[in-house]
Amino acid sequence: QVQLVESGGGSVQAGGSLRLSCVASRYINSNFCMGWFRQAPGKGREGVAAIDGDGSTYYADSVKGRFTISKDNAKNILYLQMNSLKPEDTAMYYCAARGCWYGGTWSGYNYWGQGTQVTVSS
Repeated sequence: QVQLVESGGGSVQAGGSLRLSCVASRYINSNFCMGWFRQAPGKGREGVAAIDGDGSTYYADSVKGRFTISKDNAKNILYLQMNSLKPEDTAMYYCAARGCWYGGTWSGYNYWGQGTQVTVSS
């Protein structure tokens, strides 16, 4: 079992930056893949950024060049650095984890955090 706790959300103006953090309750070794997802009101959940056990990263087209996913294995923390934020980035952001042998880049996640709200005003 893995518990995930997100933090770092808030309200910013367009063009601003936020860094989300996700603390895992146990060591996340190379067998675990992790990701950030978001869900805006009235919309489905979408994958934003993902990182494999070997450090390979993947991004949704809508955030490429603006968001960066990274992890600190020693501290069991996953980060999402968000720059040049836009109003359409407003959503609840969730951290998730899965065994890398299960699912794909945006699927198969079975551990989820409670979410942190990001609101971007124009």
